[in-house]
Amino acid sequence: MPKYVIEREIPGAGNLTQQELHGISEKSCEVLQEMGPRIQWVESYVTEDKVYCVYIADNKQLIEEHAKKGDFPANQISEVKNIIDPTTSEA
Repeated sequence: MPKYVIEREIPGAGNLTQQELHGISEKSCEVLQEMGPRIQWVESYVTEDKVYCVYIADNKQLIEEHAKKGDFPANQISEVKNIIDPTTSEA
């Protein structure tokens, strides 16, 4: 399945409390359970005003559907075309 990076603009995201993050995570997981195994949340990175999420999904439309059902912004959805890390320089 393709991997996607989703940019979510959430002003003040870096100031969300652990309780608020728990609630967001819980809602996302509920929606994912309803949608079935064709979409999976890998992890998210919270910055000052944005959240960057990594998902694995059959297609971009599933990411959009998850955002709509969960009432999450999905300002930019980009399919990951390749992954590099420090070991890439060793090849």
